[in-house]
Amino acid sequence: MADAIKKGSLIRVNREAYMGSLEARSSASEPPAYLLEGPGEVLALKGEFAQLRFRQPVPDIWLRSDQLEAYPGS
Repeated sequence: MADAIKKGSLIRVNREAYMGSLEARSSASEPPAYLLEGPGEVLALKGEFAQLRFRQPVPDIWLRSDQLEAYPGS
């Protein structure tokens, strides 16, 4: 589904793709619920990475677009 990701898309992080990744290894052992539940919004795309903003008081983050999936119902 990463092919359908574009600026403005609503997404959530795919657990299987995220766990074991470099990003997951450099973070908490269990990802925060908001990553997996979503929705997050794609703010920008640069190469294989997407800048994401979640509806939480947390900083924007960058993740590989192959770790993302469209938010259900969007």
